[in-house]
Amino acid sequence: MANSMAGVVASAKLLFCKGRQAIKHGFRAIALVAVASMLLPIGLATSVHAAQALVPQPPQLAASAYILIDAITGKVIVEMNADEVLAPASLTKLMTAYMLDYEVASGNVSLDDQVRISEKAWRTKGSRMFIQEGTFVKLEDLMRGIIIQSGNDASVAVAEHLAGSEEAFADLMNQHASRLGMTRSHFRNATGLPSEGHQTTARDLAMLARAIIREYPEQYKVYSEKEFTFNKIRQPNRNKLLWRDSTVDGLKTGYTSAAGYCLVASAKKDGQRLISVVLGAASSEARAQESQKLITYGMRFFETHTLYDAEEILTEARVWGGNEDYMELMLESEVAVTIPRGQAKYIKATMDMNNGIEAPLSAGDVLGKLVITLDTDIILERDLVASRDMFEGGFFKGLTDSAKRLISGE
Repeated sequence: MANSMAGVVASAKLLFCKGRQAIKHGFRAIALVAVASMLLPIGLATSVHAAQALVPQPPQLAASAYILIDAITGKVIVEMNADEVLAPASLTKLMTAYMLDYEVASGNVSLDDQVRISEKAWRTKGSRMFIQEGTFVKLEDLMRGIIIQSGNDASVAVAEHLAGSEEAFADLMNQHASRLGMTRSHFRNATGLPSEGHQTTARDLAMLARAIIREYPEQYKVYSEKEFTFNKIRQPNRNKLLWRDSTVDGLKTGYTSAAGYCLVASAKKDGQRLISVVLGAASSEARAQESQKLITYGMRFFETHTLYDAEEILTEARVWGGNEDYMELMLESEVAVTIPRGQAKYIKATMDMNNGIEAPLSAGDVLGKLVITLDTDIILERDLVASRDMFEGGFFKGLTDSAKRLISGE
């Protein structure tokens, strides 16, 4: 019974906290339920069930594989053959550009670097930026040559500048892919030109696009530029959605005869950002149309809500034998959910607290769990962690706490 009451108290504190947050953020009321399945004696805790969301079947695309995810939560909204290994064509250049962003952010290179163009870079076939052997080109221009003009020559030049050779660069590409969780991807070059074993998946490309957008937001702005002129040669961005849909602000197209026509796109509207990947479409027009179907579907029928901020204190827990009686519990990262549109009012949050928490504690120790449900379905779980260190309280504090703990039955 003591544990049940502790759960009620903890949930009541959470409700109070979120009431203030709802006012602060203009967010919807979230009903909170006690751990011991006891409804809070407050009007917001209701037993109403969610009205069935009116969400149609997702569109069926004319493509080899595709996926649509929410960029904030990572939730998959639509997918088909998302883990099928396929040739990535020039979508490879998303990893090349990501690694350039990574090296700039790490301070290893500067966008002002003057890059000497090798014979290999100059001779690279396929789509080109039209750089000349023996000349020096600013790294920032090469970045635009990769992203906007899809230059194979620019990609090789950047690879050589960052790693010494394209072969060494490909090894780094695979290390970054592993770090990002792109488990089915393997890169053999910086361009996407056909090479045995050069492969990826729609899901892996969505992960990569998400990393580009989240980790390097300033550099990401380049992906929305509609054209780039170098050496008096103007080339348009091949992503047709940049002209057709004002919510679309990137990312990259690709084509080889083996891969077909491919497009990774991202769109943002009213705080929601989606990422679509379409592989193996029949034409440049088809890849744009099929990508638009995914984006329209996701924007129309789904929405994303941030429920809690990173490092937000949600409640406090009783600690036995510590130099203090209570520890504030927080979330280490932001909590957001992607749900069918119009269902936010049916979200509930439950805190499941650990029993018998004892000092000493270190900041980050897991002391409970936050469970988010939509009607009866669990849609998210996150750890509740100690917000700071706590030391043992000494001999007499230990004695008094032992007596109190015996009485409470915890």
